[in-house]
Amino acid sequence: MNALRIVPLIGTLLIATSVAYAQKPLTYTVSIDPTTQDLFEVRLEVPKLGKEQSIYQFAATAPGTYQVMDIGRFVRKFEAFDAGNKPLAVKQLSTNQWQLQQPEKTRAIRYTIAETWDTPVQEHRVYRMCGTSLEADHALLNGQGIFGYLQGWQGKPMRIKLNYPAGWKVGTPLTADAHGYYAAKSYDHAVDSPFLLGRLTEAKTKLGDAEVAVYCYSKTDQVKAEPLLGYMQTMLSAAQAFLVQLPVKRYTFLYHFDDQSNGAWEHSYSSEYVLRETPLTPESASQITSIAAHEFFHVVTPLNIHSEVIEQFNFVQPTGSEHLWLYEGTTEWASGMMKLRGGLTPLEEYLKELSGKVAYDHTQADTTYSLSKLGLLSFSDEGQRQYNNIYQRGAMTAALLDLRLLELSGGERGLREVMNELTKRYGPNKPFSEKTFFDDFTKLTYPEIGDFFARYVKQAEPLPLRKYYANVGIGYTPVLHTGRPVTALGATSVSFTVNGNAVLFDAVSSNLRDCGITSGDQLLAYGTTAITPSTLRQALTELKARKPNEEYELTIRHDGAEKKVRCRLVEQQEIKRYDFAVLPDATPAQLALRQAWLKNL
Repeated sequence: MNALRIVPLIGTLLIATSVAYAQKPLTYTVSIDPTTQDLFEVRLEVPKLGKEQSIYQFAATAPGTYQVMDIGRFVRKFEAFDAGNKPLAVKQLSTNQWQLQQPEKTRAIRYTIAETWDTPVQEHRVYRMCGTSLEADHALLNGQGIFGYLQGWQGKPMRIKLNYPAGWKVGTPLTADAHGYYAAKSYDHAVDSPFLLGRLTEAKTKLGDAEVAVYCYSKTDQVKAEPLLGYMQTMLSAAQAFLVQLPVKRYTFLYHFDDQSNGAWEHSYSSEYVLRETPLTPESASQITSIAAHEFFHVVTPLNIHSEVIEQFNFVQPTGSEHLWLYEGTTEWASGMMKLRGGLTPLEEYLKELSGKVAYDHTQADTTYSLSKLGLLSFSDEGQRQYNNIYQRGAMTAALLDLRLLELSGGERGLREVMNELTKRYGPNKPFSEKTFFDDFTKLTYPEIGDFFARYVKQAEPLPLRKYYANVGIGYTPVLHTGRPVTALGATSVSFTVNGNAVLFDAVSSNLRDCGITSGDQLLAYGTTAITPSTLRQALTELKARKPNEEYELTIRHDGAEKKVRCRLVEQQEIKRYDFAVLPDATPAQLALRQAWLKNL
């Protein structure tokens, strides 16, 4: 996922065994009718079952979401039938499990399941890009939100038939046969393969010998697939250069543009996005492409580089992986580096992005919370509170690992090169060891890397940013007084926190308190611009572009009541925090290593 990245975002694929291929697939039929009040109807045809297949399991979570989903909460009617279509007794055992009382007689299972977008729940609301939706002109299906599996048959192949309104287009990484059935190698594969259906636009291109497809649903048709793909072409070319060769033959981007942004979810052969609909401009396309760059890189990890925790995913009991730093942190680093090296991002802009990541780590997260701990506890409420830092400190840790590898190899081998080596060593069907991966990575590289992992991944020692970036002639200064007068909201620092889609004042200066603003108040609007996490930065940029002493209006929620306040901008001396800048007096050795850092070796 991303920015809200959530972007989040580790899709995985459990490859069916040769035995599973020989088995007859289980046939699922999903009826998608917009008139059914947000309900999907699912029918599963089954062969003769034994007592060991008496439990039907819905997912408690899904790969890459790092949240408790408990999809059983959305089941509204669950029934079993014999060969003569006579109902058989069933019993709900828990939130996510139903028991067939006569499995040996069962030949069909039918249930209705509510969409997750519009169904209220008390806690653990499913991320929109990871959920299901059914509207008059489109639908979004994520496998774990629709399908369950019979106990012991998670690895069985599946045939999926979708019944949907005439005229709808289907976007999915799966391929339909001549009869309209989509084949999935296993339940994991079905979860790894979302569907976006409805009034879609479509565009395709070739990237080497791989086909890339883009499908868009846009509520008022402001975004269409063909021009969006055009904006994405440079990023895709940069990704191909960074990866050397794409490890997939087909990749599908699924875009849903409507009234809010919720992020993205990556899969092995696709990614899906729920973003706010705005006119497609070079600026908005750049933001969309930036998110896509992160998700696209997941074709490396976890598709080709993952542990057995991901390979043998536990849909019953959420289980964290210590190597979340690799799946998400390294992916976030790679998406930035491939844009830098591909010429999409100037060096100065890239360094500003680094500043933002360090600022988040120091102001929005617990700096004592290690990346290993974050991975292991990612499904817990505690871990969820720290989760977004995997895209910030996680990415900065990967960036330092790259710099350390370049230093130790004399500029001959960075993290990109090691990742490509790991791709060849492992791959989609061969997981690494969850317990020994740090040691295995160290043996593949240099002894000093073991110390790096111990200090900055397993523990949470302060990152050596100044030391490592100096090696490539980049200076890092935590607090830099420039002496330049600038416009500011307050004479002292003003900061914000984000709670869901709400922006709250955190640190408040005296002049803002004089306006009637206190810490914890929600910022609703600047003038006529509604404030959300995605609009805050632009609003602050516009404010700071105005002159000191100018008056401006904010709408806030204070003590539960909405009110408008008028404040004045002030002048203060510019202070840059967590500043990265090119050193003007870099040595020849620093310049040489910088040249290696700025290119694909």
